[in-house]
Amino acid sequence: MTFLHRRTVLRAAAGGALAGAAAVGCGPSGGDTGARAAADPSVQATGPPPGPSAASKGPKGGRASRLPAPPSSEPPSPSLSLAPLPPGLPAQIEHGPRTGKDVALTFHGQGEPKQVTELLGEAERAGARVTVLAVGTWLDAQPQLARRVLDGGHELGNHTMRHLDICSMPASAASAEITECAERLRRLTGGIGRWFRPSRARRATEQVARLAREAGYPHVLSYDVDSLDFTDPGPEAVRRAVLGAVRPGSVVSLHFGHAGTVAALPAILDGLHRRGLRAVTTTELLT
Repeated sequence: MTFLHRRTVLRAAAGGALAGAAAVGCGPSGGDTGARAAADPSVQATGPPPGPSAASKGPKGGRASRLPAPPSSEPPSPSLSLAPLPPGLPAQIEHGPRTGKDVALTFHGQGEPKQVTELLGEAERAGARVTVLAVGTWLDAQPQLARRVLDGGHELGNHTMRHLDICSMPASAASAEITECAERLRRLTGGIGRWFRPSRARRATEQVARLAREAGYPHVLSYDVDSLDFTDPGPEAVRRAVLGAVRPGSVVSLHFGHAGTVAALPAILDGLHRRGLRAVTTTELLT
């Protein structure tokens, strides 16, 4: 499929998106700009690769299903057979190794099912795999999408239960936000996923990072490229924000639930391909 054809398909999908499905941005007061100064540019993945990532495996050929998989009466299969991470990773991961050709597109997960399925299908047709950090209330409302993400070869992680300002909460409430979403993931997929990302914050406080570790997430997943797509600046602005800042090893923050993100994705994937960069899961990026 040509770039122009892909863009036409995605624009059609975006046009049908529900206006009420827009996700809230994860920076202070709904944006990430104020948190940018707090980011630690030295955070990166190091260590020898232990082998191929099982988390990155998925269907490489054929067209992806355009519809969410129906709920199954069978017991859920394990969410992923997680490859071991290299030693020495920091508690909060902002990007991966700068020496390769891989980048990770990560999506804050809540949005209208048809739009989400179209976006995942477009990524799969381009040979890309993404990481979805799911909100627990979204999983409650759209449980079939948990398996749809994993069946496409993508990763699924934890973005708190209700998408509140977790870094300002007392410890008991913040812990519940993490563990309740983890329980949804376990019930739907057989595992809690590897990654946790705090809601409404680019980086976790020490308290939130500790609570995440206690819940089974040794590493908080941050990012070094902020698309600002949750501000709905339009597809071209989203494309420029990503391609203007992305580098080998980058972790890119994007959101489900925004029509401009859906419309921008074909151009983003095409731009990465032209630079010889490959969109992979976060686990594959780091291993």
